[in-house]
Amino acid sequence: MTTIRNLSHLPRLAWRQLARHRWRSALTLLGIASGVFLLATVESARQSLARATAAAAADSTLVVYQAQRFCPSTSRLPEHYLGPISRLPGVRDVTPVLIVVNHCGASLDVVAFRGVDADAWRTYLGTQATIEGGSFDEWLTQSDGALVGAHLARSRGLKPGDRFEAAGVIVTVSGILDSPNSQDNSVAYTHLPFLQQASGTGLGTVTQFNVRADPETATPTEVAREIDALFSSDQIRTNTSAEAAFFADTAADMIELVGFTRWLALAAVVAVAGLIANTMLLVVRGRLRESALLHTLGFSGGQIGGIVLFEGLLLGVLGGLLGIAAAAVLLAWQAPTFGSEGVVMAVALAPGDILRVLAAATALAIAASLYPALLASRRCAAAALRL
Repeated sequence: MTTIRNLSHLPRLAWRQLARHRWRSALTLLGIASGVFLLATVESARQSLARATAAAAADSTLVVYQAQRFCPSTSRLPEHYLGPISRLPGVRDVTPVLIVVNHCGASLDVVAFRGVDADAWRTYLGTQATIEGGSFDEWLTQSDGALVGAHLARSRGLKPGDRFEAAGVIVTVSGILDSPNSQDNSVAYTHLPFLQQASGTGLGTVTQFNVRADPETATPTEVAREIDALFSSDQIRTNTSAEAAFFADTAADMIELVGFTRWLALAAVVAVAGLIANTMLLVVRGRLRESALLHTLGFSGGQIGGIVLFEGLLLGVLGGLLGIAAAAVLLAWQAPTFGSEGVVMAVALAPGDILRVLAAATALAIAASLYPALLASRRCAAAALRL
């Protein structure tokens, strides 16, 4: 208990030391916040991509695409393929989907429309998707109606009743869609016949078929082989793959680009650690007489080193909170989206991302302050002899 009481005043003393040197502390906090801001932004992009691809990776779901095609605008499958596919053994249900995007390659601010039949909408999205604004019934009665994902609506400032245009398609917002699947929150769902005509694709043509296999009857791999074999001699052949593999392939450009940002995150980590370590070393060097005085007053070397350690920890935590807050405000304000070949992800800072970045900032602060704290604990006694 005595040791705890002796240590309890160290954070308060560390805070007073920081407050005494306001400008130095403020500039250090600004530098740390800048590094953590970069780290938080990179982490949010990496985790957003992981959530976007993982959420679409249902084991029993297959995606039927046109063979040798890489973009939604180039995949043109006849809608009448629906009948033969649905009659195959092991197929639970089939949903034809038309995807129209304003930019097919990897790009920021991608807007994607997905046309589905009204009857298949709930099957395609799942039971957990909800309509926050507007209503599903209104969408059913509006031929040009769109259920706009919550993130897309926020980034474009859309609300029910608004009209907006992208990729040459003009729609009316019938409702705001909220789904646990992050991709659904970044796209707009329209009626399939409307999107076929509005995009110029033409009635009877879709981008892909989403097939749910019945694992009790046949494995997804067997169903995929049967689908491709069924149309192997047709003029338009298919390429069927598991949803996980399909999204990993279509999002390859995004994965590569976001993967490169790991180096930016590493640079941010090194910069934060170096800034904290340099600041605390300067503090130790400039506070020899103060440390000697504390030693003569009865403070041990460990306690004096503890003050330095707590100073570095406070700088890391406060700078981390500032950087995370700045990243959260920027991402909420700009609401950026990143897409490639119809796969769209919203870059957002989730609670888990915040905790990871804050934990990293705290760990860096402790690690960077250990040597300066050890140095301070060793120098205080020698400095006291020179008083």
